[in-house]
Amino acid sequence: MEPDRAERTAPREYRAEELAGAAGITARTLRFYRERGLIPPPRREGRIAWYDEHHLARLRTIAALLERGHTLNGIADLAAAFDSGRDVGEVLGLGEPTEEEPVRLTPGELADHFGDQVTPENLAAALDLGYLATDGEEIVHVSRRLLDVSAALVREGVPLAAVLAAAGRVREHADALAALFTDLLRDHQAADPERLRPLAKSVVDAEFSMALDRRLRPRPDPQV
Repeated sequence: MEPDRAERTAPREYRAEELAGAAGITARTLRFYRERGLIPPPRREGRIAWYDEHHLARLRTIAALLERGHTLNGIADLAAAFDSGRDVGEVLGLGEPTEEEPVRLTPGELADHFGDQVTPENLAAALDLGYLATDGEEIVHVSRRLLDVSAALVREGVPLAAVLAAAGRVREHADALAALFTDLLRDHQAADPERLRPLAKSVVDAEFSMALDRRLRPRPDPQV
């Protein structure tokens, strides 16, 4: 007889010893993590504590971050910032269309991109910007392009905190430019709003390119 659908889809649960074995740690370490608040409380059934796949994922995250040099205190702070973040549905607008490609990351993979600059302060700033969102035990970055560019800037020696601060200012200017072009469209009753997008992007890209030329071009020596 085919098993009941609820039984087939029920999440796996573990006793403490089983969870510790699956995570590759001792039961004593698991108890220490639980007492430090590094993992959520288990489900209680009488005197038995039951853990699930979310607990296992969190333990694997802790192990990955420890391997990358984070301390337990730092991991606890990161977990608090992570747990207070907005969920992916809120940040991505519940499926509204976008040209940007979101990227799913584990906290360890995020640390691979930004190293020891994945701090509670930087994580909170990225969450506030809406660059990062949470989906269960995963982190979602809203844009692969912005993730790649941010990581490249950090590799060039720009602190992540400075990158995020600059991103906030860029957001303000980008919103102003978007308002300018949408007002232009409305004022002149253009027929197809979506045709504005590539045209507006071309104007902004060309003007920004020329602005960079003006800023980066070597200045001639003043004539004596």
